[in-house]
Amino acid sequence: MDVLSIGETMVLFSPKTNGQLRYATDFSARIAGAETNTLIGLTKLGHKTSWISRVGKDELGAKIVNAVRGEGVDTAYVKRDLGAPTGLFLKEETTAETTSVFYYRKGSAASKMKPTDIEDVNLSDVRYFYLTGITPALSKSCEETVFAIIHKAIEARIPIVFDPNIRKKLLDDDGGIDLIKQLIGLSDIVLPGKGEGAFLFGTSNDVEIAECCKKLGATTVVIKLGEAGAYYEKEQESGYVAPFHVPHVVDPIGAGDGFAAGLLSGLLDELTLEESVRRACAIGALVTQVNGDIEGLPTREQLQTYMEAKEHDDVVR
Repeated sequence: MDVLSIGETMVLFSPKTNGQLRYATDFSARIAGAETNTLIGLTKLGHKTSWISRVGKDELGAKIVNAVRGEGVDTAYVKRDLGAPTGLFLKEETTAETTSVFYYRKGSAASKMKPTDIEDVNLSDVRYFYLTGITPALSKSCEETVFAIIHKAIEARIPIVFDPNIRKKLLDDDGGIDLIKQLIGLSDIVLPGKGEGAFLFGTSNDVEIAECCKKLGATTVVIKLGEAGAYYEKEQESGYVAPFHVPHVVDPIGAGDGFAAGLLSGLLDELTLEESVRRACAIGALVTQVNGDIEGLPTREQLQTYMEAKEHDDVVR
């Protein structure tokens, strides 16, 4: 197994017309979850992935498991919960520039995950464990479960890749910041956004953010800079990777998850850190050009074609 992850995936209901939700009568439904976005991105590139979670023993839970399994992710560690529902959320677009999201995840099956859920997880052939800051913030039992699987990964000497993916509504003020910092310290590779660095450390300076993460215990830091590309730092190696220019951003949600998939894919393919970050930037750019979290994730052939075309354009310019 190349990458193992743990987290909640929900069903997103989006009205097919703009305006207040009270007037919506027709919705589309699709799955959405940071961790499964990344795992699906990896499977589309030919890597083997596995997902730990809980869903309700309901139709939405079945929809999620069927969709994730259908994308090639192993769902053997996903439990069906009779006593809790599958989480969902709604998107409201009142104008082309104004979007609101309403979550219904309190008491969800995923928030009921507990350490006993990971007792039978086999880490013997896992190459990377991927985690976001969302899962431990869902509940105290989720936090305990995350630390339990982290310690199993550390004992098995499996590198931990952590994307803070901060959701301020889920964090308890200073306690939430301390939790994220603790997870950074337990991780080998950390993928903060520039805004997350400012939130955690009070600085927007790329080098300072990287140094703060390394002081906590991380060995490698890759800072997502959006349309400015990315900055990476590892031991004595550091540098910037130029962005892939996107003429028109259709939907930026999920770009960070695609970025993580690209970085992990590069590392799995034994590329250099710089080359891996470049692949991450390419996938992040591709995701923003398609509506939806996973719909823009490329196959390996599509990724290669896109990156080669962009390199050609750079040479011509």
